[in-house]
Amino acid sequence: MLMLSCQPSTLRVLVVDDHELTRFSLKLALSCQENIELVGLASNGQEAIAMVERHHPDVIILDLQMPIMDGWSASTHIKDISPKSQIIAYSSLEEPKLKEISQTNSLDAFCKKDTATPELIKLVRELGQRVSSN
Repeated sequence: MLMLSCQPSTLRVLVVDDHELTRFSLKLALSCQENIELVGLASNGQEAIAMVERHHPDVIILDLQMPIMDGWSASTHIKDISPKSQIIAYSSLEEPKLKEISQTNSLDAFCKKDTATPELIKLVRELGQRVSSN
């Protein structure tokens, strides 16, 4: 028998940021959201790549400026591993850098770090819908 579910699927989210407080804050904000599962926290691009290989997240909140491997480099590797994963560049960079982001095929959206949490969660959900519609 075929069973159909009307429940929205759970979005799998990975948070990558070198600042512990930012990771912890995003963990708290995401963990209380319906239909969002936090699959991991990483502190640099190398850790992020390993977690993408292991967990195949739908959406990745990715800091661009980190030690060991930055988000710019990691995003290219991530898209090679998991092309459907949607990557949010999460940064405090100023306007001139935004032009570079728009020209990068490995980043799907940009969110400044001073954006209100509900707006970031809304963006996560919007990008998650892109994954489920593909």
